[in-house]
Amino acid sequence: MESKVKKLLLLTLVLLTGTGVLSAQDMIPADSIPTDSLSFVAQPLTATKEVKDWSTWKPNPKRALWLALVIPGGGQIYNRKYWKLPIVYGGFVGCLYAMSWNNSQYKDYAQAYIDISDNDPSTASYNKFLHLGMQITDANKDRYKEIFRKRKDKYRRWRDLSFFVLCGVYALSVIDAYVDAELSVFDISKDLSLRVEPTILNNHTSNNPFDSSSLGLQCSVNF
Repeated sequence: MESKVKKLLLLTLVLLTGTGVLSAQDMIPADSIPTDSLSFVAQPLTATKEVKDWSTWKPNPKRALWLALVIPGGGQIYNRKYWKLPIVYGGFVGCLYAMSWNNSQYKDYAQAYIDISDNDPSTASYNKFLHLGMQITDANKDRYKEIFRKRKDKYRRWRDLSFFVLCGVYALSVIDAYVDAELSVFDISKDLSLRVEPTILNNHTSNNPFDSSSLGLQCSVNF
């Protein structure tokens, strides 16, 4: 009965020390504790953070698709293909610049076409498009009017085309992010191979011995 009480007291002391209630000075000397009185030693638990191995990481195609849809270039960043970002953002910046420049040219020529058509001498914004020393008279007015109309329509088409090209660059960035994520899990091991070699094809339906066989190509895939 006395040995059981000693073991219970020793277990209580160990637990109190592990929780910080008792310090090391409050403990009894180690040589006074019987070796057979306690069968385990309490050790503090330490939290270990799992380190992610980026060498074996594979992107999720659906997540790459949604990131590319929400954020231009987000799919390329998620796939860790940073070298594609200058291409994607360069395409966006180029299309936006083309839209802005063509729109400004369209407005200028549209205003010049309006001014040359209203027969009002106070509205002469078309003069900035004339060469040095040139003037618009009744003899060449119709010709310049046609020039301004064609240029106005041309820059309007180019502005609209720049918008569609911008949409195409956006769509290509989304498709590239999704396909790149899908190909990251594609089997490209050494066992995967395609072999093309010549072969002789037998035609058993023909009675002519010269037509009974023909030369062709045979494809074999190993995976």
